[in-house]
Amino acid sequence: MRVVSGQNKGLVLKSVPGKTTRPTSDKVKEAVFNMIGPYFEGGTMLDLYAGSGAMGIEAISRGMEKAVFVDRERKAVETVYANIKAAGLEASAEVFRTEAHRALKALKKKSSQFQFIFLDPPYAKQKLNEELAFIDENGLLQEDGFIVAEHSSKILLESTFCNFSKHREETYGDTVITIYLSTRKEESE
Repeated sequence: MRVVSGQNKGLVLKSVPGKTTRPTSDKVKEAVFNMIGPYFEGGTMLDLYAGSGAMGIEAISRGMEKAVFVDRERKAVETVYANIKAAGLEASAEVFRTEAHRALKALKKKSSQFQFIFLDPPYAKQKLNEELAFIDENGLLQEDGFIVAEHSSKILLESTFCNFSKHREETYGDTVITIYLSTRKEESE
């Protein structure tokens, strides 16, 4: 697992020890960033099921100003910290060890908004439709933002929410990448 492009291109990242975390492959990661970027001019990213932190680190490497990493597993959080340090991105990262829903509630209380939200929950325990609804109802996605959900091909996600809608969906074996774009800008014009 490595950083595919940007300022940290080629940096090898540590994986979370054990078999409880399924990392996003470099092929899928590169495809995701080609669909949504591939580069950014600032912005804040939320990596809700951070695992090793590879997606958030890739986003910063490609120009995001800041990333918030959330994972409930101690080993994952330790790995995120190690990878952030190896990339020299401590000033651009916040890391929280908590459940996804608790993190979303805390971010709501702080009135946080993100340009890019990445959701990659454990396939067997996913609650993506509920999390997407919470993000929508609480305005966590900013006006020009986008959400990328990585999920099993067995999971069907809602197409439309009040403030964002499905823009694109790609399948890679058993993995599906669903991209949502904010519709708030279109409504306000």
